[in-house]
Amino acid sequence: MVPIGDFNPSRRTPYVVYLLLATNILVFIYEIFHPDLNQFFNQWAVIPAKVTPALGAVFSGQIQAWPYLVPMVTAMFLHGGFLHLGGNMLFLWIFGDNVEDRLGHVGFLIFYLTCGLVATLVQIWGNPSSEIPNLGASGAIAGVLGAYIVRFPSARIQAIFPLGLIPIPFSVPAIVFIGFWFVQQAFYSFASLGPRTQTGMESGGIAYLAHAGGFMIGALLIWLFDRGPQYRY
Repeated sequence: MVPIGDFNPSRRTPYVVYLLLATNILVFIYEIFHPDLNQFFNQWAVIPAKVTPALGAVFSGQIQAWPYLVPMVTAMFLHGGFLHLGGNMLFLWIFGDNVEDRLGHVGFLIFYLTCGLVATLVQIWGNPSSEIPNLGASGAIAGVLGAYIVRFPSARIQAIFPLGLIPIPFSVPAIVFIGFWFVQQAFYSFASLGPRTQTGMESGGIAYLAHAGGFMIGALLIWLFDRGPQYRY
């Protein structure tokens, strides 16, 4: 199933969604022309084997280790290919405007970054010694999906099902569409906990733990961030 829209238009212009879309696309264009992409990812993507010691140092009070945690933010704006970028931006475009409408511009930006950070922590917890770079907006966008399903469970999602070369259009409630997505990610997450399958997951480049973790924290944080119209700005 591929989402192409929803029947739940937002009431205000989603400036933060536009900003995030533009930033991700511009960074990806920079990636295309970078002379050494491996070096770039090693510097700005999250490598658990490097970040884990820095996290331990920060939690123990060694403030000088903070710079080593910068990739936890920059990795949210990196993507490994056109399909990776396109899929993430499609979900952000469809679901992000409604969540931004509920939280306000500043609130949505803080919510988005928080979900991305927590998703990264969950992925690091799953394999703290991994040396494979983790990157992408998937964890933060999973948080947006978690918020969407809490606030708009009955909204209808426009989607297509590719049957060979024939796209079959249909609509489905958000709780069904996103619920199916989450169950799929959670299943893959638990299946990847064993060392044999985890290697396979990593070689495939899909951080299922980050997806599931981001979704769950988004579904929880929406209750904290969405406190009524008077708090939205």
